[in-house]
Amino acid sequence: MVSVALFVEMKAKPGKESEVDDFLRSALPLANAETGTTAWFALKMSTSVFGIFDAFANDKDRDAHLNGPIAQALMSKAGYLLSEPPSIQKVDVLAAKA
Repeated sequence: MVSVALFVEMKAKPGKESEVDDFLRSALPLANAETGTTAWFALKMSTSVFGIFDAFANDKDRDAHLNGPIAQALMSKAGYLLSEPPSIQKVDVLAAKA
């Protein structure tokens, strides 16, 4: 059962859209390896706006993900790929079907 989630919005720098797309696609194996990550989705909302939505059973698992390899890789590449820092929102899950 999930109770908490993250919604991350990212805006690609002009000309870096395909690299952000590739980065997000390449993160799936890392997400699959995280036992505390119940659901993980990489999103493309427009030509230059991307997102990640992931869900967790509890705050401990969410915090582990925020300190894990995907977050570290994203933050190390953010200045190169993104036009502004990613917007990371901690949210509560009210209801879910998984």
